[in-house]
Amino acid sequence: MVKYKVTVTTAERLHSGTKNHVFIKLVGTEGESERKQLCSLTRHKPFTRGAVSSFTVSCPVSLGKLLLIEVDKTPRFLFPDDSWFPCKVHVTSPEGDAYHFPIYRWISDSRDHLFREGTALQVFEDTHHLGRYSREQELRWRKEQYCWAVPVEGAPHCLRVDSLHSLPCEVRFSFTKKTEFDWTAIAALTELKLKRLADSTDNWTDISAMQRIFYNKTTQLADYVRAHWKDDDFFGYQFLNGVNPMLIRRCSALPENFPVTDDMVFLHGSGSLAEELQKGNMFLCDYKRLDGVTTQIINGKKQYLMAPLVLLHRTPDNKLKPVAIQLKQKPADDNPIFVPTDSEYDWLMAKIFVRSADFSEHQLNAHLLRTHLLAEAFAVSLLRNLPMVHPLYKLLIPHTRYTIHINHLARLQLISETGVFTEFSASGGDGMVQILQRALSSLTYASLCLPDDIAERGLDSVPNFYYRDDGLRLWDIIHRFVRGVLAYFYRRDADVQRDSELQAWIQEIFIHGFLSQASTGIPQSFSSVAELAKFVTMVIFTGSAQHAAVNSGQFDYGGWMPNSPTSLQRPPPTVKGSADECSMLQTLPATNTTVNGMATLWLLSRQSSDFVPLAHYPEEHFAEEIPRKLMRDFQGELEDLSAAIKSRNRRLDVPYTYLDPALVENSVSI
Repeated sequence: MVKYKVTVTTAERLHSGTKNHVFIKLVGTEGESERKQLCSLTRHKPFTRGAVSSFTVSCPVSLGKLLLIEVDKTPRFLFPDDSWFPCKVHVTSPEGDAYHFPIYRWISDSRDHLFREGTALQVFEDTHHLGRYSREQELRWRKEQYCWAVPVEGAPHCLRVDSLHSLPCEVRFSFTKKTEFDWTAIAALTELKLKRLADSTDNWTDISAMQRIFYNKTTQLADYVRAHWKDDDFFGYQFLNGVNPMLIRRCSALPENFPVTDDMVFLHGSGSLAEELQKGNMFLCDYKRLDGVTTQIINGKKQYLMAPLVLLHRTPDNKLKPVAIQLKQKPADDNPIFVPTDSEYDWLMAKIFVRSADFSEHQLNAHLLRTHLLAEAFAVSLLRNLPMVHPLYKLLIPHTRYTIHINHLARLQLISETGVFTEFSASGGDGMVQILQRALSSLTYASLCLPDDIAERGLDSVPNFYYRDDGLRLWDIIHRFVRGVLAYFYRRDADVQRDSELQAWIQEIFIHGFLSQASTGIPQSFSSVAELAKFVTMVIFTGSAQHAAVNSGQFDYGGWMPNSPTSLQRPPPTVKGSADECSMLQTLPATNTTVNGMATLWLLSRQSSDFVPLAHYPEEHFAEEIPRKLMRDFQGELEDLSAAIKSRNRRLDVPYTYLDPALVENSVSI
């Protein structure tokens, strides 16, 4: 008789323990044990939250090299069936060999669950028939659990879910996250002390009234925004380091539909557009994606969303300032080009219409599409096509945490027919669908890869561009880590080519994430380790750093409504000299639109107490030492970057914190 020591670790999360009977079967190359109930002689309740309990499993003879374990549970007499979240099982063989079985999954039923030993294996390495069988069974079960759905024609597909309760347990929020994130606008309105204003359709009568509600909850940067939102240099700064640094590009020639002249932007012949364009000092933000978008009716009134063109100039003191704004795409007599020398309210109104357009462009393209929806497509394909034993599953599963759950909540409470975004933004409803379709049809792989995107937009040398500086360093650190891990498992390009599960993963991403649009440049297959490393870097960067860059500052920059109106109630001026403070207040969104927008941005900018920073891996999926060492090196490099960012920020009037690795979450979870 030989004895195996079995150690079972239950998670620390709330309600993760079980009172049920737990059984295990060990399966090796030379046979399998009997199904054994795990009874601890030292613990009365061995599977309580956080418990680490050891057991002995006896077998007549050695089982050889262990391949997998079979775990199940049954309710005790008079006790209900419950859910259990084991982290891992560690087995020491009679020969002294150690085997690590990662689980990290809710077990909520009484069926048998198979788990592979933690050594990563690609499908072509998994030669034992039992290993191949368990691999096939796992993927068959996952494809039944994780099915694609088409929520919006022309947008990325998502997980098919009938209700929040039908989400698979392994992708749901923890109890802690769920308790904190009782995500309703009412809760946020109450916290912000704005509930009494939520139903008021009155217009604002003066700026001071907005300031009073703004002070119910604020941040240091939000205060700065309130004080400087009218300043031209701060208006320009936001295109680089605000929540939407994705639109600005260097301008080498003006578009034909933007007839700006020297006289408009350079006083008394002090400069030349041609010269400044040639020097690389002119920049363009073109909101053409918003042209002709259907706008919402809010409070019984038609809302307005423009598709402006904004020309910015880099000044000798390295500030970026707007020099011309055209609010509609087609030049016309009733579509004047506004310039800084216009009257105070003409120029301010032009900038307000730009900031409102930027709100819609940011929320629906930079934020929703390019982080949330793509991250879900990456995650669903991962869960459908890669078993737990696959090295890429082990690498990427931490970067999918809560993504599917948060996106389902967004579909229920943000962008549904009665969602906050739909009801209180100009681009909600049909407009949202139009913008998403246009954004996906023009999206490119290069624009998702930060080094390529910065180069393509001509922004390599723009000063004071902290999103670029921090983002490129983050990209490089992530890429080195990813390249090291993948090179350990894929020794040759041929290994990538013959990994059928890997090829199925990228094929479903191409089909369901990018709707089979070859024009995006998204790979349809992988032929080399280098190609795979770049794509995986993009996946991790998109779900962590990029999401932080476009999400974390939403209340900072949008909490003061005039800087980021969710909607506007009147059309823009058609002639100069017609704008004043009264017309501005009548154009800005009504009280209920303002406070519901504030509440939503407040919710979306909050960090959960179970936040997991980038490169922190509380779940031990890798058994091999080299990937684990690479993780430690990864963490060390990010700590150095975090220290450098904090040091720089101490010298800045407006600190840029959103890509500080200590504040970047591992996944899209908010």
